[in-house]
Amino acid sequence: KMQDDARYLKRVRVKSLSPTTDVAALARKVVEECKLIPMSRLPQVEQLLYYLQNRKSSPVDGKEKRAVKPKDLTPFEGMELNEEASITRIEEYVELLYEGIPEKIRGSALILQLARNPDNLEELLHNEAALGALARVLREDWKQSVDLATIIIYIFFCFSSFSQFHAVVSHYKIGALCMSVVEHELKRYDVWREELRKKSKSAPENGSLRRDQDKALRKYHGLLAKQEQLLRVSLYLLLNLAEDTRTELKMRNKNIVGLLVRVLERDDEELLVLVVSFLKKLSIFLENKNDMAELDTVERLARLVPCEHEDLLNLTLRLLLNLSFDSGLRAKMVEVGLLPKLTSLLGDESNRQVVMRILYHVSMDDRFKGMFVYTDCIPQLMQMLYDHGGEEIEAELISICINLAANKRNAQLMCEGNGLKMLMKRALKTKDCLLMKMIRNISQHDGPTKPLFIDYVGDLAAEIRTEEEEEWVLECLGTLANLTIPDLDWELVLKEYNLVPFLKDKLKPGSAEDDLILEVVIMIGTVSIDDACAVMLAKSGIIPALIELLNARQEDDEFVCQIVYVFYQMVFHQATRDVIIKDTQAPAYLIDLMHDKNAEIRKVCDNTLDIVAEYDSEWGYKIQSEKFRFHNNQWLEMVESRQVDEAEPYLYDNDNDRTDLFYSADGITPGDGSVSPDFFSDLQPQNGDSHHGV
Repeated sequence: KMQDDARYLKRVRVKSLSPTTDVAALARKVVEECKLIPMSRLPQVEQLLYYLQNRKSSPVDGKEKRAVKPKDLTPFEGMELNEEASITRIEEYVELLYEGIPEKIRGSALILQLARNPDNLEELLHNEAALGALARVLREDWKQSVDLATIIIYIFFCFSSFSQFHAVVSHYKIGALCMSVVEHELKRYDVWREELRKKSKSAPENGSLRRDQDKALRKYHGLLAKQEQLLRVSLYLLLNLAEDTRTELKMRNKNIVGLLVRVLERDDEELLVLVVSFLKKLSIFLENKNDMAELDTVERLARLVPCEHEDLLNLTLRLLLNLSFDSGLRAKMVEVGLLPKLTSLLGDESNRQVVMRILYHVSMDDRFKGMFVYTDCIPQLMQMLYDHGGEEIEAELISICINLAANKRNAQLMCEGNGLKMLMKRALKTKDCLLMKMIRNISQHDGPTKPLFIDYVGDLAAEIRTEEEEEWVLECLGTLANLTIPDLDWELVLKEYNLVPFLKDKLKPGSAEDDLILEVVIMIGTVSIDDACAVMLAKSGIIPALIELLNARQEDDEFVCQIVYVFYQMVFHQATRDVIIKDTQAPAYLIDLMHDKNAEIRKVCDNTLDIVAEYDSEWGYKIQSEKFRFHNNQWLEMVESRQVDEAEPYLYDNDNDRTDLFYSADGITPGDGSVSPDFFSDLQPQNGDSHHGV
């Protein structure tokens, strides 16, 4: 199109436009002097001039200014000038960039005033002379003046705040220059600190040396303030450019993570907000996260938790959350003492959710579950559960509780006071599966917590019905199955709530989800501790059902182990022993599993078979033979292979018929060359005569 082609465009530069200009008269003058604009376009020209007049009349430093900057990047001290910049005088400002350092600072500061107004960016973008001069001055003079470098980078930062202007920033290679600036400034900072340390170490006694030291310290703080301004604007520009992942990858290759982590030791909160934001953005990539792990980032972040600066605290926690997906970094968080610090923030409404997510990740690791005992985390979590009333519990809250309940000491803390009563009441009322899962985890621990469940056995048994949701039944059944309490009358419970038909029905392969079937098997093992219960179950025909299930699930170690444990309980009781040994094939299955690769299965099998062998001589002989065969398997294989070798034809066929050549030594060894194990054990060489000659 013609309007998009520069050859058909004419720029009209209006230098006399001010807040007091008569716009109507100026519009007529423009139309009269520019032959390309017909008189019919006069109203549009007037409208454009009115817009330009209002745009330019808005003061840069006034309250109504529209600054192109995030809320935490404010003008720096020493940047503001008393004079007001005008876009019509841009050539004058560019000329200043060819003078000395003071003039360059003034010229770039005036251009910065213009750049901070977004309406001017488009026009500045097309002024290649201005941008080229700024980029040249930055490249050549950034080491000579921190102020000059800060101002020019700020100008390009204004462009970087808009994605459509990133190309111009990249064109002048400002990003790479900023990386060099940051690296150089961090090296200077290390030098300053070393010099200051040496002066402080000398500990001067006389007043003049003390004054010199104070003067050096003031100078250091002044330099530090200016340097941090430069670092802020440089890093902010890089953060904006990192919006493009390809650019971010280039930064990573130039060690952006290492530079940012080094800045974490600074005290300027606004600079730290920026650095932590940048690290949080980078941390979503595995390579960057690994770099952070190597650079001890967690140790440097630990000092920022907690802190007074609300934004800095929130960003730090979010960065820690990203890093907490790594198990090694979670361990580092615990090691540097972050656990009690995070726990203390649970009461902070604005950060609670992020804190709970970090704590959830830490609670997943069995190594650290016990560490929560030494904080006030569990009382706070229990109070939060109590405060929820009938509302749905937050996923993060109940998830942490489920994980922590798997630790014995944590479970005891949860049950203190009326803790268990509150949990059971809430769970049974709302039928919350996750809350019941937490209770189930508490119920697995031996010690003072388990007897507390006796009061709720009836309530839990009443929930085990086919009509209930399967997940809910699973948690209730799992809780009951954990209650290996000697004084509990399981026979009464099974009869009163008619649980035997339910248990038997669920043993059929495919009758329910595997998790529920497994819990049914565990439940049968638990109640079989009771003699009377074991008899009731044996008479109900549950053992053949278990054998059938064992056949169907023989590759699943958990199923096999739990079914074998039921057989152990049945064999343990006199009343059910005969049923198992004489009426079922359970011992045969146990013999097959005697040498299973799973150690737990072998252990339970051995214990069960020992009892079987003790009470049944026939099975005892079979078990002993199988053990002999297994333990001497290598020896037997060697003997069998020798027999095969000796049966092969010799080189001279006619010798095979000469049986008189084979030694029989009066019957000591058979002529066919076969020997029994008893021969080797009974035959003892006497008088050293262990060989026979012809």
